[in-house]
Amino acid sequence: MSKAEKITAIKGMNDLLPSEAHLWELFENTAQSVVQSYGFQQIRTPIVEETRLFSRAIGAVTDIVEKEMYSFEDSMNGDQLTLRPEGTAGVVRAVLEHNLVYDGPKRLWYKGQMFRHERPQRGRYRQFHQFGAEAVGFTGPDVDAEMIMMCRRLWDDLGLQNIRLELNSIGDAEERARHRVDLIAYLQQHEEHLDADAKRRLHTNPLRILDTKNPDLQSIVNSAPKLLDYLGAESLAHFDGVKKILDANAIQYTINPRLVRGIDYYNRTVFEWVTDELGAQGTVCAGGRYDPLIEMFGGKPTPAVGFAMGIERLIELMKGLGDTAVPRQCDVYMVHQGEAAQMQSFVLAERLRDAGLDVILHCAATSGPGSFKSQMKKADGSGASYAVIIGDDEIAANAANVKSLRGEEGEAQQTTVPFEGVVDYIVDQIAGCGDDCDDPNHHHHTHYH
Repeated sequence: MSKAEKITAIKGMNDLLPSEAHLWELFENTAQSVVQSYGFQQIRTPIVEETRLFSRAIGAVTDIVEKEMYSFEDSMNGDQLTLRPEGTAGVVRAVLEHNLVYDGPKRLWYKGQMFRHERPQRGRYRQFHQFGAEAVGFTGPDVDAEMIMMCRRLWDDLGLQNIRLELNSIGDAEERARHRVDLIAYLQQHEEHLDADAKRRLHTNPLRILDTKNPDLQSIVNSAPKLLDYLGAESLAHFDGVKKILDANAIQYTINPRLVRGIDYYNRTVFEWVTDELGAQGTVCAGGRYDPLIEMFGGKPTPAVGFAMGIERLIELMKGLGDTAVPRQCDVYMVHQGEAAQMQSFVLAERLRDAGLDVILHCAATSGPGSFKSQMKKADGSGASYAVIIGDDEIAANAANVKSLRGEEGEAQQTTVPFEGVVDYIVDQIAGCGDDCDDPNHHHHTHYH
């Protein structure tokens, strides 16, 4: 019988391994905490939607719709379906379908997988994860500024420093239409110098030519008509309102007149948070206002603004912070040898979990139950604050040895505690560590009982 062929993951669709899970949890917990502190509520939408949702929202002549979507026909009923390439369209569809803004504006956040058929490279994958927020029903520049400030708070809370803000306004549809006429006329004068991508976009999506990465086109696009010069009084007032709030809160930014959007539904404020630490994929978060979208979907005119950030790219930046602390898997690791000790360990482990602690109980591997020495090595590697050690001597004495794994050198590391007192002892030790505890592995629960 031939050996089964090894199956591997699809290129550009990656596994999340336990060694990195703590970074993802840290990011997701921090991001959720930040957006909730601004009054945002979670929404979850399906990974699969009707294809027309994205072609209508994103625009038929965009790279995403033309080349990057994973689309297929439902074999049961022939429906045209697509794995979501971005989050906003699904959120807006849900807002309309469930009439979420009937009782007033909504602040919403989401996280999850997105899918694009791109060439995989660092920071760009075929299955990737986004964290995003959408504020629906708010008209003024205040919410645009709030969105940007929320991102800044997240970078601060994560300890990420080298992320800068680029800002622009792309005005309203009529202003863009006037600019478009002049932009096409200008680019046609230089048509022989345009690359294939720019020529393809010249009459379908000329704004996208402005954010080309081709160094040969930089002088051409730098001299192109600037959209900011075409904005009317209302768009300029809105943009000034955003800048005033950012200035009052000492949020630094650069006005980038070439910052545009390839997606049809954006208007007015657009922004990106960028870094130089990830090579070509320098944008870690992009956002902006999209007032026309809900009406495009058949709803009443409803203003909206949002952002999405690439979690993989931010995890890469978090890795660069060089945190060498042992990731905490648990508060307590149960070390035991002998049948009676194992039974007692199970009982104690359940009591510790009842008290709100995370506990790993050593279980036998293929190599056997493991010596005290090898179990202690695993206890230390788990990041636990305490090891509870039980063997024949401890059973005879009706008491466990409780060892502090994270104490200062020279401190009393091990204490004998009667079995019935182990839970109270460890809870008191962890709770007594207090808010100024400098041990990153102490896990301060709030649900002891």
